[in-house]
Amino acid sequence: GCDSQVSMSEMSCSESTSSCQSLAHGSTPEILVGLLYNATTGRLSVEVIKGSHFKNLAVNRPPNGLFCCLKHLIGGQVYIIRDTYVKLTLLNSMGQEMSKCKTSIRRGQPNPVYKETFIFQVALFQLSDVTLILSVYNKRSMKRKEMIGWISLGLNSSGEEELNHWTEMKESKGQQVCRWHSLLES
Repeated sequence: GCDSQVSMSEMSCSESTSSCQSLAHGSTPEILVGLLYNATTGRLSVEVIKGSHFKNLAVNRPPNGLFCCLKHLIGGQVYIIRDTYVKLTLLNSMGQEMSKCKTSIRRGQPNPVYKETFIFQVALFQLSDVTLILSVYNKRSMKRKEMIGWISLGLNSSGEEELNHWTEMKESKGQQVCRWHSLLES
């Protein structure tokens, strides 16, 4: 299983890292994630820090209800800014789900701040054989959801940046490693 807790200061990124803007320019949805592994306790701490560019052009995706989104006029374009959350799923080497959890919902924020930490129990010998998937969802209405994008870290990383982040976390000897990741489309 996994436990959720509000981010603690010793597990948080430094102020300069967590407050800096994402490196990519443009409007690609991104997420800032902090990883920390404690080999002694077998605890993998994943901090979902914040998101960037979680908005959609109104012409591409019409609103579905008044309670799930806000309309904003930004630079002459109408954007729909929805309620978002992040789902975390830990898979074993066979692709079977070991654990899952999700953040609380952030309402109508194009750049939501989550600052939520999730703890997964992963033995040191398993660390190279697990995959962590982070999926960002729009909550469209009471029952419907729509994926904004996703990334995966670990064994089946979704890209070189994600693999490098996982490797740095394994080599960091108990220090949290924070990185921005561009979300892949669903």
